[in-house]
Amino acid sequence: MSRTLADPVEMIRRGAPRLIRSEEELAIYTRALLGLTAKPKPSAAEQEAINLLTFLIEHYETVRYPLPEASPIEALRLLLKRNGLFQSALTPEFGCTAVTSQVLRGDRQFTRSHIARLSKRFHVSPAVFFDETSAIPLHRNMKKKSAASKARQAKKGAIR
Repeated sequence: MSRTLADPVEMIRRGAPRLIRSEEELAIYTRALLGLTAKPKPSAAEQEAINLLTFLIEHYETVRYPLPEASPIEALRLLLKRNGLFQSALTPEFGCTAVTSQVLRGDRQFTRSHIARLSKRFHVSPAVFFDETSAIPLHRNMKKKSAASKARQAKKGAIR
């Protein structure tokens, strides 16, 4: 066993981070995390502390405020409500207010970029924003068709 973990009870007694059990502890851990993440170049030990505090905070919030089974749009609306935000606050994640409105109305699907930004902002799994109708391909065949190829396809379509 590692020397640092030889006596975990002693570590906790001396103030090592532990599971968060209250909103007050959450506030303390969050302040500590914000202080560490504000540093331009955290040391290796500080990065380990950032990782640990992030894990503990996410665990507490997941247990304390679980997201109910919901569609991606419902989940996003719930996240907005829980964080006291309005739809306009999502402009950075969607690029503009028009796209934000279209997505929240269900007129437009989430893109991979939207999902990545939203999951990072709200500290939730990207899976929250997927459902059976929003299957986003991992790879697209983006080969450009030549003018001749397009003409052949148009001709085939006219013959049929």
